[in-house]
Amino acid sequence: MSPSFDRIGPALPTSPVVLSVPHAGRDYPQALIARARVPLEQLRPLEDRHVDTLALAARVDEVAVLARRPRAWIDLNRGERDRDPRVDLGAARYGMPQLSTRVRGGLGLIPRRAAAGTEIWSEPWSADAVAARIAQDHRPYHAALADAIAAARLRFGIAILLDVHSMPSLPGAAPPGIVIGDRFGRTAAARFVGRVEGCARRSGFRCALNTPYAGGHILERHGAPARGIHALQLEVDRALYLDDARDAPGGRFDAVSKFVRDVIDALTDEALPDALAAE
Repeated sequence: MSPSFDRIGPALPTSPVVLSVPHAGRDYPQALIARARVPLEQLRPLEDRHVDTLALAARVDEVAVLARRPRAWIDLNRGERDRDPRVDLGAARYGMPQLSTRVRGGLGLIPRRAAAGTEIWSEPWSADAVAARIAQDHRPYHAALADAIAAARLRFGIAILLDVHSMPSLPGAAPPGIVIGDRFGRTAAARFVGRVEGCARRSGFRCALNTPYAGGHILERHGAPARGIHALQLEVDRALYLDDARDAPGGRFDAVSKFVRDVIDALTDEALPDALAAE
């Protein structure tokens, strides 16, 4: 198989901001295709469609870690023990003693359901198959993130993880187009959240905090504000940057990529105000 993720950027970080894009992978393994009971078109809504393209358009020289494997294969934003016994024969041995809400809803480490609640798999995966996926895809992704974060913190004394996602349009008369997650204040200082909120306002995007997306395993695992590591999740409404079919970059793509760039710059400025002032 091809590598399960790409690490882009210098070996020695030139920015305290590290980008993570765990849900935009489009490299569907043949084993997935053979075991799926639904066509790929029904799995694609699980993707954060082209949000990797958006992050790369916004990136200048920041380190970025981007998944290649699709979320249907393994969800990098779930813990190793978020295993669903309905699709994973090793879940009883290795899973959580009590199933999380996400696992019960079919969105565990190995997702069980696709669009409209459709069951994905024709039969469960063996314990060995899931263990191999964890070893080959999940652990290397998180190791690469941890290494990049540690290198940024070593160089700058602080690191900011920006975990980039996209979301379907939320219901309501005036729903937010941007949702910031910080695990209800646990994974980032409020000053960083405030800077992202300011970017959203200046760009004309409605913004919400932690509702309905507060961030997942990536923030919980890597965020440690007391040690100078701040982690934020950024959710962008797909209608803002994709075409009407929600399949390819649309007419507002450039404006949204500029917003993401503004977020990166604002986080950098908040972390290293003296450095940016000297440029």
